[in-house]
Amino acid sequence: MTMTAATDKSDKYTAETITWIDTWVPDKLFSFRTTRYQGYRFTPGQFARLGVKKHHPEKGEYIAWRAYSIVSANYDEFLEFYSIVVPDGEFTSELARLKVGDTVYVEKMNYGFLTTDRFEQGKDLWMLSSGTGLAPFISILWDMKTWEDYERIIIVHSVRDEQELAYRDAIEGFKTHEYFGEFCQGNPQKLIYVPVVTRQQLPGTLHQRITTVIDNGELEKFTGVPLDLERSRIMICGNPDMVDDIRKMLAGKGYTTSRRGQPGNMAVENYW
Repeated sequence: MTMTAATDKSDKYTAETITWIDTWVPDKLFSFRTTRYQGYRFTPGQFARLGVKKHHPEKGEYIAWRAYSIVSANYDEFLEFYSIVVPDGEFTSELARLKVGDTVYVEKMNYGFLTTDRFEQGKDLWMLSSGTGLAPFISILWDMKTWEDYERIIIVHSVRDEQELAYRDAIEGFKTHEYFGEFCQGNPQKLIYVPVVTRQQLPGTLHQRITTVIDNGELEKFTGVPLDLERSRIMICGNPDMVDDIRKMLAGKGYTTSRRGQPGNMAVENYW
């Protein structure tokens, strides 16, 4: 069924309708979809600015805005987002109260540089995330070019508790997907999913911080893939302290951040 985006409300943003909500952890983590303005364009890995209507006793009615990475593919007819609920947060507490049929505003401009076109060459794509920082990497996985350009795709998701491993089934599902699954046939290392659960020691997971498992070699041992300056292209998204710590650690190993006109082997996103 084709969903039609709502009418423009200004030159800068559109009013979109929530069409689907899925709760991962009650009162903490959820995903939702909205209609998509036909003119909205983005590159997998970028984020949108979303707005919710608020009322202030003194300021009156206004729209609060926040940055949200896009989970959905750039060819989907909807936009999907992944959100944490911040207790008493100006934005997320209001967003969490919304229901299917309610309105969310979306700026027409796309944002961010956590995209694979920041890199040149490279054979192994590492996507390191914590919490809702996983979101842009799901969008990147839905991009066929990602699968064509890299020999191995490693997606690492760090959370505190197992129930926070959102999109786990979706990630594993790529291996048997009608189209993407063809890349995995006879190649078990095409897509490697690494769940990191720091408050529990569970089979098939790592349980130390990403910086720790990089430093002690456990991440390379778990995946069977060495970190290599020539082969590895590394993307990092999530908690700002985690992002900064990993960036500094990798910089100490010779990795450089991609900039406009200067392709490197590391790209970061931090919009907290």
